[in-house]
Amino acid sequence: MLISYKYRAYPDATTEARLNAALDTCRWLYNKLLEECNTAREAGIAPTMRGTQARIVTLKDESPSLKNVYSKVLQMVNATLWSNIAALSQTKKRGRKIGKLRFKSAVRYRTLNYNQSGFKIDREHSSITFSKIGTIPFTMHRPYTGKVKGILITRSGDRWYVIVQAEQKVSESKREGRSVGIDVGLNSFAVDSDGAAIENPRFYEHSLDRIKKLHQSIARKQRFSKNWKKAKGKLEKAYEHITNQKNDFLHKLSRQYVDTYATICVEDLNIKYLKEHGTSRGLRRSIHSASWGRFYSHLSYKAESAGTNFIQIDPRDTTQLCANCGSIVTKDLSVRVHDCPYCGFVADRDYNAAVNIHRVGMEQPFEPVEPRPLHHISVVQVLAMKQEAPPFRAG
Repeated sequence: MLISYKYRAYPDATTEARLNAALDTCRWLYNKLLEECNTAREAGIAPTMRGTQARIVTLKDESPSLKNVYSKVLQMVNATLWSNIAALSQTKKRGRKIGKLRFKSAVRYRTLNYNQSGFKIDREHSSITFSKIGTIPFTMHRPYTGKVKGILITRSGDRWYVIVQAEQKVSESKREGRSVGIDVGLNSFAVDSDGAAIENPRFYEHSLDRIKKLHQSIARKQRFSKNWKKAKGKLEKAYEHITNQKNDFLHKLSRQYVDTYATICVEDLNIKYLKEHGTSRGLRRSIHSASWGRFYSHLSYKAESAGTNFIQIDPRDTTQLCANCGSIVTKDLSVRVHDCPYCGFVADRDYNAAVNIHRVGMEQPFEPVEPRPLHHISVVQVLAMKQEAPPFRAG
């Protein structure tokens, strides 16, 4: 299992200049290979990954700046290109209308990938030496564990980060312990079968006014001017702040569940479909902002690492089924209370769904459910959970 640890990096002026030059060179290479792939297709020739890989060798003679970038990093540029081509092809196969792969602008190419080699970590002095870049100090707020397989260097606004990718062994599954079902939603971020209701943090919505003002500020300035770049930097920091808030919340909540339960059951949701086919733009934006997929990802890899069983079930009818008697009780999304006319069971709609998710995941029969009031947990309570700064999943 590959786990990534993200650390803040502090390159000096000379090293930062080399990093920016390397990024610009890799961006040029990406765009050049993409252009040649497009030209080949127009001529009726099918380009191949091996062919573009070999092309890098000849391009070094045509563009000597490529020799200033570590060879493995250049190879990963080619790998990224073909990964994007494959993803676009899969999207087309699913019936979606697509255009051509876009070229990378300077603001959209931000990462150097040192895969397997070209780096040396000095844990004692918290620094990493990169081939053809130099030594970069970083803050190791939480020591990584496992065998290092690669390191990414990424730029976010005026900040730099290193992401250490380490391979770790999977823990044996827990044999005994409590189990829980979790239903994610928009009113509450999550409600579980033990009656806990987690408040939806809505970090993006709370920052929306500031985001809009920053966008307006950028629109009023001349493109690529100093003031435009300054305003653009403020917007990037605002988005980064939202991302950091969201990651902190999701990491702490997922860690709490993994440490508390031996088995966690959730729905196997097609979140991408829900985001694309929501009934309104506001609903689609809310689903995107909730980050259910990222929450499931955190639960999954943390559970795998801790030996917790992570079970995803078919989401069909989990909301409509009565958790007490199994009858279908049809209700619209606006109806927030489950009121069964057959057995008289009354409960919060999401709690009823969470009990069903738990029952299906644990392969249990229908049995009487004790109605219980929900225990509401605020965002502040989640963020106050004591925990070391967590890693996040690679990719």
